[in-house]
Amino acid sequence: MARLVFLGTPEAAVEPLRRLVAVGHDVALVVTRADKRRGRGSALVPSPVKAAATELGLDVTDHLAEVLNVDADLGVVVAYGRIIPVSILDRLPMVNVHFSLLPRWRGAAPVERAILEGDAETGVCLMAVAAGLDTGGIYAEESTVIGPEETVEELRARLVTMGSDLLEEHLRHGLSGLPTARDQNGTASYAEKILPGDFELHWDRSAVEVMRVIRLGRAWTTFRGRRLGVLRAKEVAASHEDRGRGDRDDAESYPVPGSLVDAQVATAGGGSIGLVTVQPEGKRPMDAREWRNGVRPVPGEAFGT
Repeated sequence: MARLVFLGTPEAAVEPLRRLVAVGHDVALVVTRADKRRGRGSALVPSPVKAAATELGLDVTDHLAEVLNVDADLGVVVAYGRIIPVSILDRLPMVNVHFSLLPRWRGAAPVERAILEGDAETGVCLMAVAAGLDTGGIYAEESTVIGPEETVEELRARLVTMGSDLLEEHLRHGLSGLPTARDQNGTASYAEKILPGDFELHWDRSAVEVMRVIRLGRAWTTFRGRRLGVLRAKEVAASHEDRGRGDRDDAESYPVPGSLVDAQVATAGGGSIGLVTVQPEGKRPMDAREWRNGVRPVPGEAFGT
């Protein structure tokens, strides 16, 4: 076993931290972001990693430079959220658990981008931390198929467990037990951070594209001028009439994108979205049929208005 420092911030980094402690590694220090003020009272709230580290009785800091004061063998990075300076890497080697098959989706939001781009598979890499953004050599990787309706939350949970398994397997003997890292092969793509506007549903896009946004878990649209969260939905087959609309000249007789049709939402891409769970602005999540029964949409009403 090894003497480690652990760098991570969100919930996705908690399971790997707990696994390292459970199998007997000496986690000398945990580095995470500073506490943030949240809520009406602006109370300081720790990151999920800090909360877990405190529960485990580990020393925690938000000052990265302190990793050089604990005489560790290795640093382990999982969704830390900051670039680590070369001056630190020169003194303490680090490995990173990255949730993609590099060089596909370097950067901040690899799981989200894999879903938005319709990737058939993704995976986890255990890699060396280098000066560039996710450019280090790869020690080990594992791939997995992305389910056609799998949400980002479900996929990330599976990837976190896969990453924890890779850590446990390959750090059993510390840095000396790692295999030789191989260079990344292929064209790199970059997973830019998901912005609030990326969650807005554009009903003129295909049903497939709309569903990908919904699978991110924070999708929203508007209805009667108020925001409506679309928390869960499913793609359903287009009707015979809808499938033929692209060949017809009388397009005005067909629903505009986003129109409510029975229990579904028509889109311009020849498909339909079946709403499952929605959340009206200022209210609790609810079954989509319950919402429809309350608002009683009239023929021709559409989302995005």
